Amino acid sequence: MVVGKKLAKESLLPSVLEDDDAETESERAQLGGIGSRPPSRPRKAFSRGSVDQQTVTRSGSGRHSSPEGEVSVRGERKEEEEEEEEEEEGSGVGDGDSQERGKECVITAADEDYDTDLELGDVKEAYDPTGQTRYKEACRMFNVVPVSYFLKHMGNTELTMMHHGLGPQGTKALAVSLVTNTSLLKLNLRDNCMEGTGGAAMAEMLKENCYITEVDLGENRLGECGAQTLSSMLQENTTLVSLSMSGNELADRAAQHLAQTLTSNTKLETLDLSHNTIGDAAGQVLGHAIAENTGLKSLSLAWNCIRGKGAVALAKGLGANIFLRTLDLSYNGLGKDGAVALGEALKDNNTLEDLNISNNRIPPEGAIRFTMGLKVNKTIKKLNMGRNPIQTAGCYGVLKAIQGNAESAMECLDFSDITVNQDFEDLYVALKDIFPNIRVKHGGRIDTFRKPKA
Repeated sequence: MVVGKKLAKESLLPSVLEDDDAETESERAQLGGIGSRPPSRPRKAFSRGSVDQQTVTRSGSGRHSSPEGEVSVRGERKEEEEEEEEEEEGSGVGDGDSQERGKECVITAADEDYDTDLELGDVKEAYDPTGQTRYKEACRMFNVVPVSYFLKHMGNTELTMMHHGLGPQGTKALAVSLVTNTSLLKLNLRDNCMEGTGGAAMAEMLKENCYITEVDLGENRLGECGAQTLSSMLQENTTLVSLSMSGNELADRAAQHLAQTLTSNTKLETLDLSHNTIGDAAGQVLGHAIAENTGLKSLSLAWNCIRGKGAVALAKGLGANIFLRTLDLSYNGLGKDGAVALGEALKDNNTLEDLNISNNRIPPEGAIRFTMGLKVNKTIKKLNMGRNPIQTAGCYGVLKAIQGNAESAMECLDFSDITVNQDFEDLYVALKDIFPNIRVKHGGRIDTFRKPKA
């Protein structure tokens, strides 16, 4: 502001000296009002354009003013400059600072206009339901290379991207684009090393996406962090019906987070927690969750460390459940106590159709006690007890219990790797007369010594 006024003063001085003798009385009359002091008004910052324009206007008017008027104008301007200099000295800001403030005002205004242009440009862009544009931007943000396979198939209803090595950052970029994806229904991201950070990103995405119904996050080392965030997601998501977290190093604490969710979630129908390290403590909590859950139809806890009290608690939860159709407890350590508890649960449960308890170190005595439930159960269609040391006696006891239950729904029995004797074979033939559709698989027959017929 001060620089502009000084420039105006320097441009006025030559014109006043040149035109003093040439002015007429009529011009003095027309410009006589310039000598009077104009009313004071609040000062404000002007841009450089306004200062230059004001300078040109004043210099132009000064060439046609009278000597008296010019003296008055110069006196007035001198007083204004002195007042401004006093204000600047009082505030400790010089001419250089004033110029800098003027530049800052101009730059700020230009920046605001530039931001507005960007926003308008974003609004005009066409809506991208697949999220390709968003994915590329997210890849630049997280400094990862876009996956060409994903760009080609992200518009499909089913996407399988196993073993792509996405990592945590790549998973984040993928999750950003899937938030607005409306075509994808099934997503398989097994074995991509996403870890807990990537699992958290997928959980946040599933909170917003209301189209994806099936997700496989197996073998991604999610750990407790991933399990906790996914558990939180299940409390909000209302469209996901199938979730696999197999092989993710989930221990007791991680399973406890999921157990708390299962007591309230009613939409999830299939949950796979196999190939983890879930132990007795989590088994007890999961048993309570199974008893309270009203949505799950299929649950897999295979290849874990559930035994002892955890196995008994899990079996009791099964007895109270009225929705579960398939339960896989293979490759745990149920033993005798777990088998006995499962037998008691089958007396009360009237919904379970498929039960897998293979490789659980169940002895012959445990198998015989387990058959007490088969004598009254009316819903079990498929039972797998293979690779247990139940011997021929245990297999025979299972067939005998089914034979004594006229309302049994059994269709398939699996005694893989367990050898049977001729008595078992004879009972099986008799059982087929009662249940023609039943099928039995075993590990072979033991030849017995018999007297040759005459």
